[in-house]
Amino acid sequence: MSFSDSESGSHGGNKEYKFFRDFTRDRLLHEMLGSTKTDDPRSAWKVLIMDKVTVKVMSHSCKMSDITDQGISLVEDLFRRREPLPSMDAIYFIQPSKENIVMFLSDMSGREPLYNKAYVFFSSSAPKQLINHIKSDVSVLPRIGAFREMNLEYFPIDSQAFMTDQDGALRELYGVEADKSRRFEASLTLMATRLATVFASLKEFPFVRYRAAKPSEESTFRDSIPSKLAAGVWHMVSQYKSIPNFPQRETCELLILDRNVDHIAPVIHEWTYDAMCHDLLEMDGNKYVIEVPSKSGGPPQEKEVLLEDNDPVWLELRHVHIADASERLYEKMTTFASKNKAAQMQQHKYRDGGEISTRELQKIVQALPKYNEIMEKLQLHVEIAGKINLQIRDMGLRDLGQLEQDLVFGDAGAKEVISYLRTNKEDDPENKLRMLMIYAFVYPEKFEGDKGTKLMQLAKLSEKEMQVVKNMQMLAGSSAAPKKPKNNFSLKFDNAKTKHAARKDKTDDEEETWQLFRFFPVLEDEYVCMNETAAKSGGSGEGSKAGSESTSNAGGGPERRAPAHSKRSRRTPAWARQHHSDDGYSRSTLYSLGPHIA
Repeated sequence: MSFSDSESGSHGGNKEYKFFRDFTRDRLLHEMLGSTKTDDPRSAWKVLIMDKVTVKVMSHSCKMSDITDQGISLVEDLFRRREPLPSMDAIYFIQPSKENIVMFLSDMSGREPLYNKAYVFFSSSAPKQLINHIKSDVSVLPRIGAFREMNLEYFPIDSQAFMTDQDGALRELYGVEADKSRRFEASLTLMATRLATVFASLKEFPFVRYRAAKPSEESTFRDSIPSKLAAGVWHMVSQYKSIPNFPQRETCELLILDRNVDHIAPVIHEWTYDAMCHDLLEMDGNKYVIEVPSKSGGPPQEKEVLLEDNDPVWLELRHVHIADASERLYEKMTTFASKNKAAQMQQHKYRDGGEISTRELQKIVQALPKYNEIMEKLQLHVEIAGKINLQIRDMGLRDLGQLEQDLVFGDAGAKEVISYLRTNKEDDPENKLRMLMIYAFVYPEKFEGDKGTKLMQLAKLSEKEMQVVKNMQMLAGSSAAPKKPKNNFSLKFDNAKTKHAARKDKTDDEEETWQLFRFFPVLEDEYVCMNETAAKSGGSGEGSKAGSESTSNAGGGPERRAPAHSKRSRRTPAWARQHHSDDGYSRSTLYSLGPHIA
C-alpha cells in the first residue's frame, strides 16, 4: 500500500506559499487525477467515480472545468446505476468503507467489468481487512492501475480554514448519555480521521495539545472529549511517519478546544465585513444574489455571485470593521476613477468637445476590459456594504452591540438590560435572545428563581427561546456571589469615532479606532501535550501541562514562550490588510498557512 504525499511541507526548504484551498485543489487535480495520465491516446478521457463524501471534498476545492481539464469526461455517483463503458478507464475516489469496496468489486470483477482499468484512491487510511478483501478477487487485481491512499478527507471553506462536516457532532458527543451510544465513538473516530488527513496533506507533524479537564466531583464524560479526540488524532498522525518525506519530528501545533473556553463568541454580534454579511444578508454559504438591470429593458434579473478568495476586494475587506470597509470602498472608487483611462472617459465623457487622439483611444480600449471587471467588483461590494449599513441603522444594532459589549466587559448590568427591553419592544426576537444569552452567561445569578423568567417575559421570548437561555445559563453555571469579569475595561466608547476612544494595545503597534470592536476571544487555560504523554507512557497516561502561551519549536527542543491569542483577533490580521496596486485596486497575494496551526 503506497501513501500519497504532497510536494512540500513547512519542514522542507524552498516552497511556494499557497492558500489552503489552492493547496488542496492541486493535490486533487495533479497528484490524484494527473497521475493517471498515460501516453496511450485511447486513455485520454476517463470517468471519475465518487461517493457522497468525496464528491463534497472535490466540490469544495475544484470546479467542473478544473476536472475536465484533467481528462475527465464524465463524473458518476458510486451508488447509482451506471452505463458500462468497457473501453474507458475509471478513477475511483472513495472512502475506504465496506459498502464502497463491495460496489467497486461489483463494477470491476467478472468477465465483463464496467470499465477497462480502475485507478483507486482512498480518502483516508484503508483497514487491512478491506485491502485483503480486494486482493482476494483475482479477476480484479490485473485491472487496477493505481491503488493509493490520498489521506484527504476534509472540506476547505476558506483560504485558511476547513471543516469536518459533522452536523450531528454536538448531539452525538454532548447529548444526554451520548457516551453510551455507538455514535459517540464513531463520531470521535470520524473527526479524528478527518483532522489527521489535514496534516497528511500538509506534510506537518503536530504537537497535539488539548484542554485538560479539571478534576471535579461534577465532572462528566463531556470533560474528557478533548483528550479522547487528541488521542485519536495522535494515533493516526503517528502512522503517517511511513509516508515518504513526512517529517519525523514535530513541525507545528494543533490545539484542541471545546466550547467551554468561550461561550460568548458564537452569540455576540461581530462587526467585521464578513460577519455582517452572513449575519444580516440572506446568503447561502458564500453565495449572494443581487439584482441586475435586464438587457432587454424588462424587470431586473437575479444574478448569483460568490464571495470567496478569488475576489480580491472580498479578500482584503472581509476581516475589517464594517465602517472601515465602507471607507476603503469609497477610497477605492475615487482612486480608480482618477487613474483608469476608461473610468476617466466615463466620468468626463470629453465634454470639452476636443478630439481624441489615436494613442489616447488605444489606451482607452486597452483599459476597458479591466475597467469593466474592476467596476463590477467594486459596485458589488458598495451595494453590499450599503445594505448592511442600512440594516444596522433600521434594526438599531449600534445600541444593541454597545450593550452586548458593555455586558461582557462589566460596564452594564440589569438596569441597562431592562431599560433596553422596555424601549425596544419591537426589536428582532433573535437579537433580544442573543443579548439575554450573553447576560445569562456573564451574570448567571440574575437568573436564579423567577428573576430570569420575568426578564424573558419582558423580552417576549417564546417557550423555545426561553429554553435556549436556560441552556446557556446551565453552561455558565450559577453562584450565589456575583461574578466579576476577567477583563474589566474602564474606557467608554462614544457614538462616534473619536481620538480618546482609541485604545493602544500593548502587544501591537496598531491602534484600535472603531467602537464595537473591543471583544475578542482569548485562550486562558492549561493544555496537555499528547506527544509527551505518548513518549512517557507508551501511548497512554498523564501528560505534562503547558500554559496556553506555550508553543514548541519545530525541532522538538526547548520550548519558547510567546503570548497566545485567538485567530479571531480584534486587530486586523496582517494577511487581511490592503495591498494597493498602481490603479488603486488591491491585488490578492498568496499566503501560507504558516508553521503553526491552531
